[in-house]
Amino acid sequence: MKKFLIPLGVISLSVIVLAACHHKKPQTEPTANATTNPSAVSYAVSVKSIVASNCSPCHIPAQGGNKKALDTYDALKANINDVIRRIELNPTDMGFMPFKHPKLSDSTIAVFKQWRDAGMAE
Repeated sequence: MKKFLIPLGVISLSVIVLAACHHKKPQTEPTANATTNPSAVSYAVSVKSIVASNCSPCHIPAQGGNKKALDTYDALKANINDVIRRIELNPTDMGFMPFKHPKLSDSTIAVFKQWRDAGMAE
């Protein structure tokens, strides 16, 4: 009887161990974008449209804005730290931007930070 119990136990244990193993599919490479590849963030591709849609008309002189102009690469580059500081504030804090609008999403704020941290490509 022992002759059959030992091999049966080994086979049972092997089946249990092998049943618990999963073969993972290899993950595909994510496509390059602002979230996965910070160096892909540039003013022209990623940042300019955010400024145009969230900072106008106040910071866009061509649209009648009379606040500090942020409508060019050089202007935004020179003020990026202040812009990030202000868009990270809570809406009830003094200096919050965009004024009288909802807080920008964390992912939108992250684009500004990634652009700054990656060297502010034009």
